[in-house]
Amino acid sequence: MIWLGMCFCVALVYMEIYRLISQTTLPRERVYTQKRILVFEIISLVLVALALTMTTYSAINVNANINSSGSIITSSPNIGVYSDSACTTTMTSMNWGSLAAGGTATQTVYVKNTGSAPMTLSLATSNWNPTVASSYITISWNQQGTQLAPEQAVAATLTLTVSPSITGITSYSDTITISGTG
Repeated sequence: MIWLGMCFCVALVYMEIYRLISQTTLPRERVYTQKRILVFEIISLVLVALALTMTTYSAINVNANINSSGSIITSSPNIGVYSDSACTTTMTSMNWGSLAAGGTATQTVYVKNTGSAPMTLSLATSNWNPTVASSYITISWNQQGTQLAPEQAVAATLTLTVSPSITGITSYSDTITISGTG
């Protein structure tokens, strides 16, 4: 819209120049030639402004929503991931829903150390589909490096962040791996 406003102002200046040329005492042929050139420039300027405005509008509205989902796995036999605080319902997948470019979403899961030794938690992502999605989408959590005692459970908030510059992706999937070492 800014381009359109600027071009409108420039067009007004050209029209004033056109009016002044019309009032000059130049030879008639030269006045007509100058008028034609100015009219052509004004029309060209307006068309360029319209094209730039439409291009900018299209770029802003690319990928309004991204559908997302992921599977959850554990790489340690003594780590469980659950959807409830009582740790009775195992989670194997997560649907983040539909997200806008530049948006974030959070989900809470419960991670439990089901073993007999303390474990330090970590999170990793893999198997992005399409693979370029990992350049625009990140998944993090608030329990990286947390140590869990045996039979201890902790609420973990996972955050998915979509880059404002994402283009060409309308849906994606990935694998979230929660690990315990120790």
